[in-house]
This record gives sequence, C-alpha cells and structure tokens, in this order.
Amino acid sequence: MSSSHLDFERAVDALKALGEPTRLRLVRLLAVGDLTVTDLVQILGQSQPRISRHLKLLVESKILMRYQEGAWAYFRLADDAAVADLVERLLERVDGEDATLRRDAERLEAVRRDRATRAADYFARNAGSWDRIRLLHAPDADVERRLLDRIGEAPVERLLDIGTGTGRLLELLAGRSGRATGIDASREMLQVARAKLEAGGIANATVRLGDCYRLPVPRDAFDLVTLHQVLHYLDDPAAALREAASVLSPGGRLAVVDFAPHHLEFLRNEHAHLRLGFSEEWLSAILEEAGLDLLSVDRLGPGSAEPDRLTVTIWFARDRRPAAEIASSIAV
Repeated sequence: MSSSHLDFERAVDALKALGEPTRLRLVRLLAVGDLTVTDLVQILGQSQPRISRHLKLLVESKILMRYQEGAWAYFRLADDAAVADLVERLLERVDGEDATLRRDAERLEAVRRDRATRAADYFARNAGSWDRIRLLHAPDADVERRLLDRIGEAPVERLLDIGTGTGRLLELLAGRSGRATGIDASREMLQVARAKLEAGGIANATVRLGDCYRLPVPRDAFDLVTLHQVLHYLDDPAAALREAASVLSPGGRLAVVDFAPHHLEFLRNEHAHLRLGFSEEWLSAILEEAGLDLLSVDRLGPGSAEPDRLTVTIWFARDRRPAAEIASSIAV
C-alpha cells in the first residue's frame, strides 16, 4: 500500500479524532508549528486539563506527536505522510475567515511575537562573542555556498541538523527538504531557532531538545545529516560522529563543517571550545570506521591574510550501504 494512503480503520479513527471543534482547532494551530500546552491554553482560552485531554486523544490517534523538552512538553503533527496529507486536505476545506479561527490565529501570532522577543533578547546578549569568531574565518556565505554545492539540487526527503543552534542550516535547507529536524542541547538556542523558523514561514522544519550522543530519532531514518560547527564543543566528537552515522538511511549523506587544527587558545578559554580544530586524517578515519565513504573535503581559508585566522573544512561522506536497502529498512 502506498505510504500516502491510510488503511480504512486508521482513516476512520483519524476522522473521528478530528471531528470535534476543539481538536480541529488544535490540529489547525499545530499544522503551523510546534506549541506547548501552555501556548495552546493561552490561544484557545480553555482549561489546561481540557486541552490536555484533547491532545492525549490526538496523540493516541497518531495525528499528533508529543516530545519532552526539559519540563515542557511540545506537540506537533505526526511525521506520518498519510496522516499529514489527510490533515492538509481537510484544513484546506475549512474557512479560515471563521471568527473563532481568526481569533485563534491572532492569539497564535501574539504567542509567536512573545517567543521572538525572548529569542532576540538572548541573541543580543550573545551576538558580540559570535561576531568576533566570525571575523576569524571565511565568510558564512562562502561556507554555505560550498555546502549547498556539495549537497546538490536533488530534494532531500528527511534532513537532520545536529547541534542546530539558531537553526540557520534549517533555514538554508528547508526549501530542499521534505521534512527537516534540528536537535540541540540548549533550550535558549531552540527558542532562537523556533522564532527564526516561524518568522521565515518555514513549516516543514521543527526543532527539539536532544543529546548528540543519544539522538532522540529513529535509526536509518535520514538521507542527509549535518553537523555545522558542533564538534569542537564536544568532549567526545568521535562518539557524536558515530551516532550521526547511525541515523543515516542506506546511501544517506553526512556533512560535517568545522575548523582545521589551530592554536587560538582564547576560543577554549573564553568560548567553551573543547577541541582546537580537527585534522583531515583524524576525522576521515572516524568516518571510515563509522561505515561511511568520504566523498570530498573542502578547505575554505580565512577571509583575511592576517595571522591567527581559522580555516573552515567541509567533509562530505556517504553511508556505504546500497541505497536499495532503504525500502527494506522502512517497510513496516
């Protein structure tokens, strides 16, 4: 059966779950982006127990999924393509000019404005130190251009960005992705990323709290995984690379962007860099051990000829299992 179709019983269950005013309003809101129970209570003006009961039923019906981020629980539409298609087609037939739905949209916008304000405050407090590091290496635009060249124009069905930070790679690649997920260990960074995705109207990307050593995603699930300026913060970058490789689908690709070896100790002392860059030999060997074939290595020198500047390296590798294994690995 095509993955874009639901079997009869599942379709009936989904339609029953959606056939209630509050639940339909919840799904309509969550089709725009991830929200917490608190957000939804504020938007719908209903009690927390009532909202929670409806959310529980929608999760049980596999229309929504729930994930924990510290003390907060977030909800979003389920990843199932058939469910997403059903919800999309249903919502297309609902008149958004209805007074109740217009009010929901206005309150959602207020929640998103508040989220954006908090994210902007955090970014403003930290932007100075990030800007200082940017001046030490090739312009971000040059790095992103080279990365896009290596990825190519072919659409990416499932993208995972590990250590997503402010969500820049999700912004950059969402247009080439069917579904994009960002993982980060910092709740503050996730607030920034959510605000940027919402401001950009990017609905096919989501971010969530997670540990790069124990990724909260399925194995063999992503055809592109990225780690952009992440490894130098880690005490065990080799373990993170192996974990990243484990979630690649057969034939999937891994892109790693980080610094070449350098001697700028102030990055360790002032900016929490645990590793002062990575040699091509070391990182290539780890990728090989993880079952990946190295496709390319690009080096982008600093934008200035001044001393004590950083070289950015982009490693691009592919899971060596034949892509034909994808169908058998997901045929459940």
